Amino acid sequence: MKEVYITRISKFLPNKPVDNDQMEEKLGKIGGKTSKARRIVLRNNKIKTRYYAIDENGQVTHNNAQLTKEAVENLCDANFTTKDIQLLSCGTSSPDQILPSHTSMVHGFLKNGNMEINSPSGACCSGMNALKFGFLSIKTGQVENAVCAGSERTSSWMRADVFEDEVEQLSELEDSPILAFNKDFLRWMLSDGAGAVLLESEPKGNTPLKVEWMEGYSYAHEIEACMYAGADKLEDGNLKPWSEFPAKEWGKISLFAMKQDTRLLGENILVKGVDSLKLAFEKNNIDPEDVDYYLPHISSYYFKENLYEELKLQGVEIPWDKWFLNLENVGNVGAASIYVMLEELVASGKLKKGDRILLHVPESARFSYTYAYLTVC
Repeated sequence: MKEVYITRISKFLPNKPVDNDQMEEKLGKIGGKTSKARRIVLRNNKIKTRYYAIDENGQVTHNNAQLTKEAVENLCDANFTTKDIQLLSCGTSSPDQILPSHTSMVHGFLKNGNMEINSPSGACCSGMNALKFGFLSIKTGQVENAVCAGSERTSSWMRADVFEDEVEQLSELEDSPILAFNKDFLRWMLSDGAGAVLLESEPKGNTPLKVEWMEGYSYAHEIEACMYAGADKLEDGNLKPWSEFPAKEWGKISLFAMKQDTRLLGENILVKGVDSLKLAFEKNNIDPEDVDYYLPHISSYYFKENLYEELKLQGVEIPWDKWFLNLENVGNVGAASIYVMLEELVASGKLKKGDRILLHVPESARFSYTYAYLTVC
């Protein structure tokens, strides 16, 4: 088995940062009315700025594949061009279309020659699953290098016009139609952007990071879906997919909008997250003392203190001085968040040889968790 190193890392965050007061202007007011949930959600998540692939005139500037293509090109220079990529593996929860696959579309924009591609599906963990495919491909000698990426363009799923048909239907039934909280909630949580890494079998560059191991865990066998799109949740907890609804119903219930069951989220996301972290620690024979930088992907600062308390409760407390977060400034970029966070840590100049980094990515869709353990070379 070969060793695997992250030798380059990049990000692409579109346009200018959007502050809290500009959000509804960018995404639009549903039914012409200000959201009642917005201030509550923003007060809890404590995100101050995020990025949207929408310009000052309200026009879309990039689709998801184009965001990813920009991040991939930011990895490259005269010494390593897009034509040198042997494997492209890209994860997202907001692909531009059902088919072709997301990575196929990214490859189409790169126009860089024949190569292997991989498109893991899912939510936040899809970016880490993209990384793991590249990691295993190099480790087993299938390829000599791999570019892995995570990206999101959720702004297009959160714009007011996505919900107009539903609100119009509601207005026929009641005087003050209000979009369900499970849909409005996510409009104020998510951001657009992409991150990418180059994996190689030799430690190159200024700050190469050795990928020691990666682990993944799913609790779908225990818990029903929490975040979903393209489906509606039934009373028994099962999802009824879009393909089983008449086409005329799709707009009436905002079927393709992202939705989240906040009750399930609160009950499970931290408990299962720490449970899976302990499994990863035990399997790889490490503990919190073996971590110098802890990069947990959290969707909201609401979870920060509670995550710390859950770590402490389950006996794997990680001191605050080891935590590294950037949610406040870049927002929740889903599958791209861990890439953008790691890029910022590397660019900070804080890292020194021998430092150990733990990446911790949860996915609330049906409660999956993925981990990576890195060493600075």
